[in-house]
Amino acid sequence: MSDFVIAGTAAPEDAANDLLDAAFGPLRRMKTSYRLREGARPVFSFSAHEAATGRLAGVVSLWPLRIGQDGHEALLLGPLAVHPDFHGRGLGGRLMAEALAAARAGGQRLILLVGDGPYYGRFGFQPVPEGQLLMPGPFDPHRLLALELVPGALAGARGLVLPAHRWVGKSSAALEPPGQGEQQKGGGEHGQGGKEPDAGGGDQA
Repeated sequence: MSDFVIAGTAAPEDAANDLLDAAFGPLRRMKTSYRLREGARPVFSFSAHEAATGRLAGVVSLWPLRIGQDGHEALLLGPLAVHPDFHGRGLGGRLMAEALAAARAGGQRLILLVGDGPYYGRFGFQPVPEGQLLMPGPFDPHRLLALELVPGALAGARGLVLPAHRWVGKSSAALEPPGQGEQQKGGGEHGQGGKEPDAGGGDQA
């Protein structure tokens, strides 16, 4: 019997926030990726509970994005978080598998995340070519990763990444940041105590 029960539903907000604070610390809300989730509803969400106790152990969600003036559709994965008490038990990988399977089954084409390349590389994520995509705030371009669920999906995406509800067609050009150099200043997306800054809290088993 599995140690965890994974459901295709979001965890209660209070419980999820407590888990995220434990995984990333309270400064997590300053990350640029949070700007891509503000005011949005996830397309897919999964929560994992410890089978023996019912305690919330991990969460992951996928959020709708639009990219550039053409509004290229994609999903943002994150946060993928496992409570520190449950690290080393493979739960992060299981949540990733559930999320990616749902995206494929739902006909999605492209997933983005900000995270640790060696960890997410095992799920097929690759670095986005530097300068191809911009984020609406500081980020480390070397940690911006993409997974093509349809071959060639990334090649058609170029420009500013926005939450889907903020994309306003061709006038999105007015929302472009002043310059890529300014965009990339700062520490970017670093989660507290883990190798996966926006997505994981360090569970790499």
